[in-house]
Amino acid sequence: MCGIHGFFQLDGAPAQGEWLNRMGNVTVHRGPDDAGGHVDGRCAIGMRRLSIIDLSGGHQPLSSHDGSLVLVCNGEIYNYRELRAELQAHGHQFKTHSDSEVALHGYAQWGERFVERLNGMFAFALWDKRRQTLLVGRDRLGIKPLYWLNDGKRVAFSTEAKALLELPGVGREVDPAALASYLDLGYVPAPLSMFRGIRKLPIASLLKVSAAGVSVDTYWQPPTAVDASVSAAEWVQRVRARLEESVRMQMVSDVPIGAFLSGGIDSSAVLAFMARHSSGPVKTYSIGFDGGAAERFYNELDYARQVAQMFGTDHHEILVKPDVVRLLPKLLWHMDEPIADSAFVTTYLVSEFARRDVKVILSGVGGDELFGGYRRYLGEHYMRYMNWLPQPARRSAAWLADLLPSDRHSKWLNYSRLAKNFLGAAASPFTERYRAYVGVFPHDDTAQLMKHAPHERFDAIAAAFEASGGEDALARMFAVDARTQMPDDLLMLTDKMTMAASLECRVPLLDHELVELAAQIPAQHKVAGGELKSLLKKALADVLPREVLYRPKRGFGAPMGAWMKGALSEMLEGALSRESMERRGLLHHAPVARLIEDHRASRVDGTDKLLALLNLEVWCRVYLDGRSSSDVADELEEAVA
Repeated sequence: MCGIHGFFQLDGAPAQGEWLNRMGNVTVHRGPDDAGGHVDGRCAIGMRRLSIIDLSGGHQPLSSHDGSLVLVCNGEIYNYRELRAELQAHGHQFKTHSDSEVALHGYAQWGERFVERLNGMFAFALWDKRRQTLLVGRDRLGIKPLYWLNDGKRVAFSTEAKALLELPGVGREVDPAALASYLDLGYVPAPLSMFRGIRKLPIASLLKVSAAGVSVDTYWQPPTAVDASVSAAEWVQRVRARLEESVRMQMVSDVPIGAFLSGGIDSSAVLAFMARHSSGPVKTYSIGFDGGAAERFYNELDYARQVAQMFGTDHHEILVKPDVVRLLPKLLWHMDEPIADSAFVTTYLVSEFARRDVKVILSGVGGDELFGGYRRYLGEHYMRYMNWLPQPARRSAAWLADLLPSDRHSKWLNYSRLAKNFLGAAASPFTERYRAYVGVFPHDDTAQLMKHAPHERFDAIAAAFEASGGEDALARMFAVDARTQMPDDLLMLTDKMTMAASLECRVPLLDHELVELAAQIPAQHKVAGGELKSLLKKALADVLPREVLYRPKRGFGAPMGAWMKGALSEMLEGALSRESMERRGLLHHAPVARLIEDHRASRVDGTDKLLALLNLEVWCRVYLDGRSSSDVADELEEAVA
């Protein structure tokens, strides 16, 4: 686990080692244990290392015996032992016991197709001196991030965008198309980034750079067609076996390892299989919020404690009342881009807590996407009942949606919020219903909010639907999730927030073989009878007790909406004041003021929209204004005071 960075001079100028050092210094949190670099002619590659496997011998860059191939790699390759044995049988001699070295010899043996043999989470850069070619790649699901730029003179890459900003000539301007997409979705979808000129390498992609040119190619995509020939009972067996094998593979480590535990299905399943393959008690970590009713609504410590006792873990829990005013600037600096998902706060806090004991953590991230755990996946199930209604009744349902109160921090108001969203989108086509479920600001609202509309908007949802196929609605929604929200929201924040604490997070539910398996399961099995995660629950019936499998679902987030009505109200008012927004020059103030008032009155649940706007402004103060996170935090605290 580390951060990688480097560049290739397209203009033929020799690479400067000083630039490489600057890129590495700004990402020291990703690899406080070690650093390394290699400069050769027009190419330079470097890394920061968090030592996990082969602690003493795994220094990077790694090089072939003749020095013609040089590699830096971020992440873990879980099947490295099997690949190592196969490569040794072909005559390859290894210098280290590092998992990353199999990528170096794999390229020498199989060429660029070696990446298809890797099982893991990774981003790598490989310099082929003989061919004078730089090859940069990213894992299949986008678990590890990778940014890049091409300014005509050079191609540069890094795990974090902030490293690219260290290069001379790289500006700090907002990309209008990225801003529009951010307001639409609450995150910036690949290939865009919020910085004009900086791109995100899409999932499962290889970037190839040489004097002959620059190309980006895709080497993998999940299946897009379901397999109706397999029985539900057979799917249950296959899922359970592959999930256990994935957890077993991802427990490889030469340093202490633990697990995040919410007490929900996904994290509990990961823990159950870890306990089967661990020689001692698994270290588990849970977090809860200290406060009133809204905080208690998000508190899952009781559930986590029950599961920890069930499996005899070495359990650790913390009850926090986070200082969000001071946290936001710091965390948004680590994020590189603004985000409207409150889980980035929670993920950082529990990561910082776990890092006191362990360097590696396993998480249940991805289970909701793979097995139908979000309520939006039931939209098509309930639409069958809506379609029975006559047209006047459907129009009345849409009218009713406008009248319903909306808040996510109490049981009944949360149900009202979900009903409001469903009824409001029920009359729309399938793709637009999905967009309404996952979006933040509707397209038209975004256009009215922005002062300067982009010349051309990028519609990530439409592009992802176009790339997906088949008639199974749930399978299509997963295919879209896998190209958009999962890598660019969920996995991005998981990586950035765990690495902010110098903690490696592994996600066994996103093992690519398990993903391929799950993608082929028909909706009639995944959410049988309108039951979320129906098939996964059956697969885990002899692994987890019924009270875990069927307990109420909670999101892994923070009660930001309630805080913005209370403790964070003054900060919100100050950051999104007319003066502040006019000075920034990106958005109109009037619709924002109306949104704040409607949210306070619970006429709408404006949590995601307001968090998107607040985080955008805080991010601008850190990145566009070039201020330190502590300086911005002081200013925000002053507004609260």
